[in-house]
Amino acid sequence: MEVKATLKYVRLSPTKARLVADLIRGKKSEEALNILAFTKKVSARIITKLLKSAIANATQKKTVDVDRLYVKKITVDQGVTWKRFTPRALGRATPIRKRTSHITIVLDEK
Repeated sequence: MEVKATLKYVRLSPTKARLVADLIRGKKSEEALNILAFTKKVSARIITKLLKSAIANATQKKTVDVDRLYVKKITVDQGVTWKRFTPRALGRATPIRKRTSHITIVLDEK
């Protein structure tokens, strides 16, 4: 039985989050937590919290065996982009794009 957890509007670029998401796709949940614990990226801490949330969602369902869970699907989609401007020389302005992302983890039993 599938278990799902979603995190929206994370103040993190989707391309940076996808680097870490690719590391744990298809792995067992315990192995994925170990990989994320030793990954030195900011997105690893965010995805760790989301993975623990998905495991906690699985414990709420009595029909799911938590020890047999694996990461069936993890997607990182682009969220809204905050647009800011910074002043430059000669009265010009340069846009700054602060990107956000939506992260979804789906766990399933093997």
